[in-house]
Amino acid sequence: MSPPTAVEPPKPVILDSKQFKKAGGDYKGLSPFFDKPTEGPSYQPNTKPLKASGALDEKYSFSEVSPVIGREYTGAQLRDILQDQELLRDLAITVSRRGVVFFRNQALTAEEQKELADKLGVLTGKPSTSKLHIHPRTPGGGFLKPDGSEIDPEITIISSKLQKSLYENRNRYKENASRGWHADFAFEPIPSTYSVLKIIEKPEVGGDTLWISGNGLYDKLSPSFREYLETLYATFQGSGIEKAAQGKFDLFAGPRGAPENVGTELKAVHPAIRTNPVTGWKSLYAAGAQFSHFNDITEDESGALQRYLKSVLIGSHDLQARFKWGKNDVAIWDNRSVFHSATNDYFETAVERLGVRTVGLGERPYFDPKSKSRSDDLRESGLSV
Repeated sequence: MSPPTAVEPPKPVILDSKQFKKAGGDYKGLSPFFDKPTEGPSYQPNTKPLKASGALDEKYSFSEVSPVIGREYTGAQLRDILQDQELLRDLAITVSRRGVVFFRNQALTAEEQKELADKLGVLTGKPSTSKLHIHPRTPGGGFLKPDGSEIDPEITIISSKLQKSLYENRNRYKENASRGWHADFAFEPIPSTYSVLKIIEKPEVGGDTLWISGNGLYDKLSPSFREYLETLYATFQGSGIEKAAQGKFDLFAGPRGAPENVGTELKAVHPAIRTNPVTGWKSLYAAGAQFSHFNDITEDESGALQRYLKSVLIGSHDLQARFKWGKNDVAIWDNRSVFHSATNDYFETAVERLGVRTVGLGERPYFDPKSKSRSDDLRESGLSV
């Protein structure tokens, strides 16, 4: 294992749209695939879950953060794992099964981080048309490429300074922390799979991130209620991003990492219960900040279901993992079956919370009625639930 060495972080750029030079297509309004959940090149349901070789766990020590979600590896450098396809495939499968995996003090460059996010998907069978996601707000801020020529569109900046500029009401009013729960880019027809986040600057206290298991949330629901939710589709929207950009910069219309991810109106329809192709487990997907409403039922019915599911999410601290970041720590999670939320308790501090995030795209979300719950599959395998 190579020892950690100093890595020069990429240079951040905030609200300087001249630095964003990637040419986008002339896509206005909605994606033509927004309401076609079973169409498009990325609709590739998989019915055969993947199994890890065990090589990663034999090579590195680890500890579980909680019984249901989270694992932290010690003594491992991701740039070493990146050179070994067997270890990297095991890592992807482990992230999908444990929800989120943590690595401390990583000497990982931004280019290596891009490679990592992409290969995690490639080695677990993602569609060939799915690449790294480009955030629609990237014209408003990002990180420069190594040559300093322009913003790298395939890296998302996580910046408290940018948040303060775009989301003024978050500073003016104290919102309920529960509003922050989300899965990355659920408003895209092809949403994110593996997210890789490295925190490179942070205040001494504050800014922790929490993750919660969508598999565990599904397991908490009664069998009859699960069966009903499995019949529903839901609409997801990125209206907060659209509002934040108004008067400041134009959203990047796409394609945003997949041919289906185009348009300036950020909206998509997905199944309420989703199957993760890596694990074969069912997960609640219709939850979080980008979830707008259930389709084909009344507004009152949708609202009642949403309120109940939100209460299950925010009341399930037994399904959560909380991570206190150190400088250069990395978290990797699978958005197909995990929700997360930053703890917004750092806006008053003078030190910026700054992170480098790369996000892989995968398949169009689907529900396989033959897939299993996490708890049922573990019991059948003789493992602890």
